[in-house]
Amino acid sequence: MTDCALVVGCGDLGQAVASLLQDGGLEVYGLKRSATDLPAGVHLLQADVTQPETLQGLAALKPRIVIYCVAADAHRDDSYRAHYVDGLRNTLAALRQAPPEHVFFVSSTGVYGQVSDDLLDEATIPLPDGFSGERMLQAEQLLAREYPAAHTILRFSGIYGPGRRRMLDLAREPARWPAQNGWTNRIHRDDGAAAIAYLVKQLFSGKPVEPLYVVTDDRPASQYEVLQWLAQQMGVSDAPQDAPAISGNKRLSNQRLRHTGFQLRYPDYQTGYAALLEQENLEP
Repeated sequence: MTDCALVVGCGDLGQAVASLLQDGGLEVYGLKRSATDLPAGVHLLQADVTQPETLQGLAALKPRIVIYCVAADAHRDDSYRAHYVDGLRNTLAALRQAPPEHVFFVSSTGVYGQVSDDLLDEATIPLPDGFSGERMLQAEQLLAREYPAAHTILRFSGIYGPGRRRMLDLAREPARWPAQNGWTNRIHRDDGAAAIAYLVKQLFSGKPVEPLYVVTDDRPASQYEVLQWLAQQMGVSDAPQDAPAISGNKRLSNQRLRHTGFQLRYPDYQTGYAALLEQENLEP
């Protein structure tokens, strides 16, 4: 019998993960609110994690692995609580009669609210400074209580990739560049999805998988460094040559993930954004 994986939340990242898991030989079910198409071979489950009655059939799937990677529908405390905390609780309750072997939860490095030039990692105590980080941390703690020996929290830094144009658009308009030049951390969507699929494979191979990973690329960079490089690549003539002193935000380390043997396709912003710019130039 083919092992079953359940991807809860099949937006951009979830669909990429589902596709990789399906290519790896798993029978994959993707849960999402709308009835839009999923990658070839992935079975659609139309349900809503904020509505427990829609989740009643999950236990019948008997998934070996669950990846919870939903997205809030608004940047508000009530939406974050509903999707990340209550939604996770509802999903785990629906699976109580057939508990999975392991649950992966896509969280955020927003749980680190501290400002620091030091490299923060999994050993750093999270100190959220707003509702989004607080709700993510609350969901992490819920999962750790429910699955103390069978969970992995994945704290993603800023996801970029196809269709995510914010930094490209900002680089084209220097008048809109922020006055503060803080640290930034990012992960390409394809590397984030590949990291999840890699850890699932590690688990199935009997190799140790830690309960927490920071998922980010190799190179934190200041916002102005990224913007100036992008502006140069795109031929923006009025981009400032000088940059404010770096202040604010934090730098993140991915060494625990890297020590598993996982290889990044886009280890820094230059390789990742160069690929996006090349794709943009090829589009009609």
